[in-house]
Amino acid sequence: MDAFKVPFALSIVLIALSFVPRVQGNPTLAWSFWGAAAALLMWQAYLLFNSRNKNEERTFSILLRPQHYIQGMVQISLYAYWGYYWRPVYDHAWLILAQLVFAYTFDMLLTWSRRREYSLGFGPVPIILSINLFLWFRDDWFYMQFVMIAVGFMGKEYVRWNRDGRSSHIFNPSAFALGLFSLVLIATNTTDLTWGQEIASTLTLAPNIYTFLFLIGLVVMYFFSITLVAGMSAITLFGLSALYSAGTGVPYFLDSEIPAAVFLGLHLLITDPSTSPRTPLGKTFFGVLYGFGVFGLYTLLGAMGEPTFYDKLLVVPLLNLSVIAIDRAVRSIHSQTLLNVWKESWFSGRSNLAHMSIWIVVFASLSFLGKTDGKHQGDSLPFWEQACASDLPNACSRMLQLEATYCGDNAAWACNEIGAHYREGIITESNQELSMAYFSRGCELKFRAACLNLLDTELVAREVPHELDLRLLLREGGQNLMMLSEQELFDRACEHDWAFACASAESPESNRVQI
Repeated sequence: MDAFKVPFALSIVLIALSFVPRVQGNPTLAWSFWGAAAALLMWQAYLLFNSRNKNEERTFSILLRPQHYIQGMVQISLYAYWGYYWRPVYDHAWLILAQLVFAYTFDMLLTWSRRREYSLGFGPVPIILSINLFLWFRDDWFYMQFVMIAVGFMGKEYVRWNRDGRSSHIFNPSAFALGLFSLVLIATNTTDLTWGQEIASTLTLAPNIYTFLFLIGLVVMYFFSITLVAGMSAITLFGLSALYSAGTGVPYFLDSEIPAAVFLGLHLLITDPSTSPRTPLGKTFFGVLYGFGVFGLYTLLGAMGEPTFYDKLLVVPLLNLSVIAIDRAVRSIHSQTLLNVWKESWFSGRSNLAHMSIWIVVFASLSFLGKTDGKHQGDSLPFWEQACASDLPNACSRMLQLEATYCGDNAAWACNEIGAHYREGIITESNQELSMAYFSRGCELKFRAACLNLLDTELVAREVPHELDLRLLLREGGQNLMMLSEQELFDRACEHDWAFACASAESPESNRVQI
């Protein structure tokens, strides 16, 4: 019965973590820790009682698998880089540690409940780190995070099928938990209980995030031969986005060719070797399907009025379900040349290195063309204004979406603009109540035109952005421009097509209110 000392010690560690200042600052968060620890301790007591009555031994062995600790190290490097530019990631570290402790204990007890030996290694690490790269609950609802983790491990344990003559789990555990809870959050309209939207949008606070994700992705590709999955996903999305842009004149995704969070997902969420095809052709199909799935779900979620960041989370469980069908389709092909994409002998058995080389060339070419970390036309509000005026597809709705986002970030100009649109009722339905709310917000932020519009319900006054507005409007996905000099700020505004900023000398009329 000595084995029970391990989960007991982990449960005590979880209780101890509840007393760190980060947790004690919120009573609900502290009670979430205590409730999770109490549930684990009761489970241990039950198993210990049964073991003694039935004279059964609960054991564990040490098993260190490279796919677990290498992926864990890659994920930690991302947290370190991202958190340097978005502080809540570092603040969340204590909560991630608590989730790891809970996950190890839960996984161990679940395995013993199934009367099997537990393999103690780094298995839970990439699962927990992956979940937290995409979704975590706010402090007042953090107990749901423990429930989500439990669901992920139960899915791995109970939702299984026979694949190639052996029992294996159907779903990537983190993707299963994320996908299921995404559906629940959408159905109950409770996305605001999580940090999901902030997580998806703040990755770009870290400069050159696409290049960073590309580099750490190469590590995973090298060790686990998942290049075809990730590479084909990215190529498919880049291709579809380019076709849409060429046909409509506007980007498909709001301010990038591929959202950074989706680029993260195709490197670290869909690449679990246990829940993806094993043949080169199967991996290619899998990657292409992920690209089409994300592309389609982005439109579907947007049409439903739901947060579009769920696109990358909902598609993975569906892909996991398709693996056996893909395997069967591949096995039905009798051409070895097609099955292996190219002959193994051409690269001395190192086809993955060839795939990686091609992916490196593709990414370098896209970067050179400004399709990754470079300035994107969707970052420019004047671009969307012109696109809306030209009646290009979805341009007006996306302009309103951007202005609402910037207003939420305290850009007074954006509050006044979106208020004006709702008052005019030209590009959207007239909504006087909503327009007054935006004008009120703009006036609170000391924007003169907004105050005038608030006082006179027949007026639609506008003026150009103030200096602080520009620092918020020109972030290109999140960069901090507060320390930028005024001249550099106006140069940047000119590059983003703000006509008033391109004047060589500042005019005294430049901030005139326009009625």
